[in-house]
This record gives sequence, C-alpha cells and structure tokens, in this order.
Amino acid sequence: MKKLVKLSLALAVVAMTLSSCNCFKKMAKNTDDVALTCTPEMLVLNNGVVAADITATFPAKYFKPTAIVKVTPVMVFEGGEVLGTPKFFQGSKVNENYTVVDKKLGGTFTQHVEFPYDERMQVSLLQLRVEAKCPGDENFTLIDANTGRVIKEKELAEDPSLVLAAGLTVAEGVNTLQQDLVYSDAMIALPSDYKRVTTEIDQTEIRYAINRSNVTKSALKEADLDAFKANVEAYMQNDRATQHLAVKGYASPDGPEKFNDKLSKSRSESGDAVIAKLLKDTGLDIDVAAYGEDWEGFKKLVSESDIKDKDMILQVLSMYSSSTQREEEIKNMASVFTELKKEILPELRRSVIVNSTDIEGKTDEEMMALVEGGKLNELNLNELLFVAEAVAEDDAVKIEVLEYAAENYNDARAYNNLGILLTKNGDTEGAMKCFQKAAQLGEASEALNNNLALVNAANGNIEEAEQYAKGANAKTQSLIDAAQGNYNQAAKQLEGVNAAIACTMNKDYAAAKRAIAKETSAEADYLRAVIASEEGDMRTAEAQLKSAVKKEAKLAEKAMKDVHFKKLFEAGLEF
Repeated sequence: MKKLVKLSLALAVVAMTLSSCNCFKKMAKNTDDVALTCTPEMLVLNNGVVAADITATFPAKYFKPTAIVKVTPVMVFEGGEVLGTPKFFQGSKVNENYTVVDKKLGGTFTQHVEFPYDERMQVSLLQLRVEAKCPGDENFTLIDANTGRVIKEKELAEDPSLVLAAGLTVAEGVNTLQQDLVYSDAMIALPSDYKRVTTEIDQTEIRYAINRSNVTKSALKEADLDAFKANVEAYMQNDRATQHLAVKGYASPDGPEKFNDKLSKSRSESGDAVIAKLLKDTGLDIDVAAYGEDWEGFKKLVSESDIKDKDMILQVLSMYSSSTQREEEIKNMASVFTELKKEILPELRRSVIVNSTDIEGKTDEEMMALVEGGKLNELNLNELLFVAEAVAEDDAVKIEVLEYAAENYNDARAYNNLGILLTKNGDTEGAMKCFQKAAQLGEASEALNNNLALVNAANGNIEEAEQYAKGANAKTQSLIDAAQGNYNQAAKQLEGVNAAIACTMNKDYAAAKRAIAKETSAEADYLRAVIASEEGDMRTAEAQLKSAVKKEAKLAEKAMKDVHFKKLFEAGLEF
C-alpha cells in the first residue's frame, strides 16, 4: 500500500496558520512519520457498494492533547458528491467522546468507509475532507488537506469550489469489473419443441367374427372408411406430406396359436383388399403384415377395464411367456374368462388400417423470409420459438420474434427465452418482468428457478437471488458467489469470461488468461486489456483494448470511464 504524507504536512501548516489558540503548533513535529493508506488502493464495486479502509498512523509525541480533527470521506463525481461518516480524533485532554490519540504513544487508526454505488462514481475521487477545532472554538474550520491552509468562511462564501479543492484524494475511480459478469451465459432456455418433420397418425379398424377373416358390411360401416379416405386425399394436396399406409392383421389370444397366426394373416389380406380398392386412384403403396395373437392389445384392454380380478390376469401375463400357458391359466379362472370373452377378446379380432403421414416443416429460409416480411402471424408458436433459438442471428430480431410469441401466445417458454435475451442486452429490469410472467404462467422448472436467481443477481437483489439459488445448479450458485465478491469460491465452477473475471478480481491473473485463451470476442479482448493493466503491462493493455474496440466500437466509450485505462488515456491513447 502506498504511503501518503500529505495529511501530516497539512497539519504542520495548520499549526502555523490557525487563528484560534493554535493548538496544532507542536503537531508539526515528526510529520514525515505520519502515514495514510487506503485499502484497496483501487476502489472496487462489490454487491452495489463501494467500500474501503483508510488507515492513519500517528507517531508518538505528535498529537496535541487539546486538538480535535474531523476527517470526512467524500465520493466526488461529475454532478455531485456523497458524504461518508466522519471520523473524529481528539487529544487526551479533550472532553469529548471521540477517538483518542495519545500524545506519548501515538497510534494507528482505521476508518471504514462505505458508499452505495452510483453509476457516476465510476469516474470519481475518494477524498478526505479535513476540519479542525481547538479549545474555545465553536465550529470546525475547513483545512486545505493538500497545503494545510486554513480556509475562512468568507472565502468559502465567495468560492464554494474551494471545498472540493481542499480535499485530499486517496483513491481515483472505481473498478466495476463485477458488472461485467455475464449472467445470461448461465441462464437456461426452454426448448421450442420444434420438429423439422412431424408425424400424424390416422387409423381405423375392421372387426371380424371369431375365427373368421371375411369382411362384413356392418364391419365396413363401423370402420367409417369414407372418413379415412378423405383424410388420405387431403394429405395428397399437401406437397409437404408423405403418407405411409399399412394394414396389420391380429387374432385374439384364444385357440391354437398356429391357427391364430394363419387367421391374422388372412385378416391382414382381407383388410388390404378393402383398402386397395378404396384407394385405388391414389397410387399409394400399402404395407401388409400379420402379428398373430395380440397379447399386448389384450394386456392394454384389461388394464383399462373394470374387470374383476384384472390384477390377477395381469399377474399371469407377467409370470408366463408361453401363449399356451397364459391361455390355460386364464381359462382356469372360469368366471373371469367368461367376462373376457364378452368384453375383451372381440376387440382384438381385427385388421388395423394405419395412415402414418410425415409432414415436413418450413425450411430455415422460409421462416426467416416470413420474419423479414413482417408475417410473423404465419408462423406457429413452436416455429417462432425455433427461429429465436436456432435460425435468427441478430439479437434484435430474436427479441422481436419472442415479444410477438409472448404477447400472442402468452407462453411461458417465450417469456423465459425473451428474459435471457434481454439480460444479455442489458435490460435486466425487463428480463425480471419476463421471468416473473413465466412463473405466473405455471412454469416451475429448474431452468426458470435458475434464471430467476441470476436475473435477481443482475439487478442487485442478492437476498432474492440466494433464495432461488438454493435449488439452482453449481454454475448459477458460483455466479451468485461472484456477485457477492466471493471470487475464490466462484472461480472453481465458472468458465470463459465469467471465470476470467472471478480470477482477475482474485488477482490470479494466470488463471484469468487461461480461462479466455480460446476466446476471440471483443469482450474477451477487453478483459485481456484489464488483466494486462492489473499486471502493469500497459503496452499489452493498449494493444488488447484497441483490438476490442476494433471489433466492437461501443467499447471505446466504456474504456474511457474504466479506471484500469486511466494511464493510457492520460498518455494520449486514441482509437
């Protein structure tokens, strides 16, 4: 920590110029031994607060027993200032309740200063405003802490700027690197559920009498084949649709197994004959297959039924794999088997006619053309979510699409994913509203819990963030640690830019550089410039900063306010 002696020199001059009883005269001795330090030397933003410890060491035989000194920390910035809590020092003979500095022993005293962060403080001065009072004085008198000159009330009335000029600067600027934590990188998007190809199934069944495979008129009527045909013909008008027709023959699991195998084949063939005739003008191929005894269908129907002792029947199915054994055991349950013959088995004597249609969705190019043409209404919800998820490249376009999806579909996924993009683009208040809306819509997923923790941290609501983070993943919990200044713990789980920030704040510069070694973004170059400045390598800092600004011009304005690059700009850096 650097040693400051200006305050002691100021006190020495005060001893010669103060107009009262001049209780500071002897305090001028040994002024070179008075030290003033500020820790940290570069102020740091942490969890919405700028804090420092200012330590003064007074040598023995220095402090006058009758003197009182008032030291007020002040954060000064363009357009205003914020006063901290003053620290009072008194000699041992002063009848006040201030911090006593013993004349014989001297002493070291630390004043903790803390200010709620204001964005204007990024370019600021932390000053000490010094005032003194001797016995018989009613009020404290302002001292120019840089020269020791007493500033009279008349002078202050004529020139109020003397107050600022009289302050002793102990730190300049605030390191706001904590604000560069990228919370959106750890947020979890909810999937669009968009599928390039969707499959729609339409099916009907032709039922048969026991041990028969001929198709009756009543069976055709019950099957409603006209509706099936209409569906096939409708899909033929869709050039994105590919239809797959199949006829599957089954037998009920009663009677000889070999007989039932032949019977199911005959049923598949008779069903095929019906469908082939029905759809002869379509030119579509029909797959035909026989599946023998339908034990799976039997199990499903029994499970869904109200048959007495159905659990016993299901147990038999699980105990035996042989068709013959199953049938024998079930027939032994006479009363149950009677009910099966009436309610279940007739449903399994059938041929199933299936139309499985694959429908190809819009291409990426088609969806983007609709977006760019202002025709978002021609995209369904999943398509809108997919555009923002995997098609659009520009964040502004993604935000537009998700805003439309959220407003028109009131969908939790749209609000969640919009919240992530808003966080990424700096609108953390808007993001908070989006995540809260997603939660109101009933989306109680781990992903949303994670995101609520992170957006609260981004907004400075650390207590709320901690509550959500209890059930969050390790990366989110580490970012909450970093938001509170616990960088050593945070660095263990983070990666990329976030890891580099945590390591830089922890002064582990080698680890910080490794974390972004493969990163080529403007943000990574900017962070490399910060790391270089922390290491005192201003040549590298300048090169990396210029690279960052070349990739992203808006970083130039940010750099001009960044305390890390103050020396570069003072040396004439231009972009």
